[in-house]
Formats: sequence, structure tokens, C-alpha cells
Amino acid sequence: MTPMSFWKTKKLIDMSVQEWESLCDGCGKCCLNKLEDEDTGEIYLTNAVCDLIDLNTCRCTRYRERTRLVPDCVDLKQSTTWTAFDWMPETCAYRLLAIGEDLPDWHPLVSGNPDSVKEAGISISSFAIKESEVDDLEDHVIDWQ
Repeated sequence: MTPMSFWKTKKLIDMSVQEWESLCDGCGKCCLNKLEDEDTGEIYLTNAVCDLIDLNTCRCTRYRERTRLVPDCVDLKQSTTWTAFDWMPETCAYRLLAIGEDLPDWHPLVSGNPDSVKEAGISISSFAIKESEVDDLEDHVIDWQ
């Protein structure tokens, strides 16, 4: 096991800020706008993404102040119940580690390649549009497989 395999030996709560931040694969899925069916509670993803996202890198352009600028933006590090975030993408490292799974082969920490997320087709960069360009989110629901 390499020293960079910290995710195999540490719990999320015990990770340093640097380790925590490196878990984000940069897919951008968590920043897609979501709709919830009021009757069933089911969550639907849209292809509309937060305006703060750089669509080339799928990283937040105002990361440190995102929760102030976007009140619905969640700071996962402030929570101790990550498994409650069932709206997080199934491929999300935080979600995977919280339920005892390992990181996928395409994750940059495993592959050593920051472009492996795009190469694996996990990134939203090829289809997402900024939320400011959308009139009705219901017209932008996607089926993410």
C-alpha cells in the first residue's frame, strides 16, 4: 500500500483537510441541480449545473465561499452522517468510503491520472449546461446510468 492510500486506513472523520479534498474526483455530479418528487421523495438529476462550476475542470470557481454564495450548497466536511446524503452520486468517493467501499480504478488517487474521470465517462463536462441558461429544470431531467 502506498502512502497515498490513506483512504484505506483512515475514516472520513479522521482525514486531514488535504486528504479530504483530494477525495473529490472532480466529476461535478454533486453540483448538478436536482429535483425531488414531493410524493415519493425520489431524486431526479438534471443536466443543469451550478453557475459557479467551471465546465472544463468541473471544479467550483468560488469553492471557499460557495456555501455563502449558494445557500443550498452543502459542506460535507461539516457533517458526521455522510451516509445520509443519498443524493450524492453513487460514484462519489465520500459516499463509497462512508459505506465501506473502495475507490474505483478511474479515481485520480488510484489511477494517478487527473483526466481519468473524463476518460472513464464519469465527468459531467460533456453534457452539463449552466443553470442560468435553463428556464424550466423539469425539461432538463436526465437518466444517469
